[in-house]
Amino acid sequence: MTNFNGNILEENTILSIENRGYNYGDALFETIKTSFGKILFWEDHYFRLMASMRIMRMEIPMNFTMEYLEEQILSTLESNKLLKSSARVKLMVYRNEGGLYNPNSNHVSFIISVKPIQDDFYMLQDDFYEVDLFKDYYVSPSLLSTLKTNNKALNVVGSIYAKENNLHNCLVLNTNKHVIEALNGNVFVIKDNIIKTAPISDGCLKGIMRKQIIDIIKNIPDYEIVEESISPFELQKADEIFITNVIVGIQPVTKYRKKVYLNEVSKNLLQKLNVKIRLNNTN
Repeated sequence: MTNFNGNILEENTILSIENRGYNYGDALFETIKTSFGKILFWEDHYFRLMASMRIMRMEIPMNFTMEYLEEQILSTLESNKLLKSSARVKLMVYRNEGGLYNPNSNHVSFIISVKPIQDDFYMLQDDFYEVDLFKDYYVSPSLLSTLKTNNKALNVVGSIYAKENNLHNCLVLNTNKHVIEALNGNVFVIKDNIIKTAPISDGCLKGIMRKQIIDIIKNIPDYEIVEESISPFELQKADEIFITNVIVGIQPVTKYRKKVYLNEVSKNLLQKLNVKIRLNNTN
């Protein structure tokens, strides 16, 4: 069951071929994790979506309050019998059809779809996980590259490249040849007591889990979080590398080329992340 503009419809409901998300990638989406009816980091997701809609010059409806969209997500979970388990929610907003590149209107519609997922909290992913650089295409840093839009051609081609080369993921470079993110999340690189992640100005996604991890690290006296450009040469000197997104939480990288990594810091941060979620869910 899918939520289309507040109406619960069968999952096989057909969208128009004039849909602007389909035709021009004129759409934004949020991937959200819910656990037993609790929407994790909902405020951060909501404000990122509103900021992204403004950048895309979409008209924000008066009823698009945080409370309204939360109600719509919970209604969709209830219709799919997922209020008492964990789920992956995709909230997509797209400009209404009409026009070519230049739209006839800046009004929007939304779709909410949900799928069950197994883990209620974030588990340590300590299996073998190998990455390499994806150098076929580069991200040009701009505000648009930081948004979660339907324009994900690089991520699709990069994922196929990773599969063809028996990799679990690839690290993406910008046009300045700096490492900015992975195909499905932000990247953190650890050397001694410095934890580094790419700044938003380098073109990386303004990730929700990225924000949570930065906030957690700021409260750990033993480590310093630095938002600076990451050179590919730093990867082989690093003690640890991990990837973050809201579904997996923290994914430690175990191998990059000939370098093998630890996961001690990742493990520590994951524990603190789960504590943060438990505290927020009891408030």
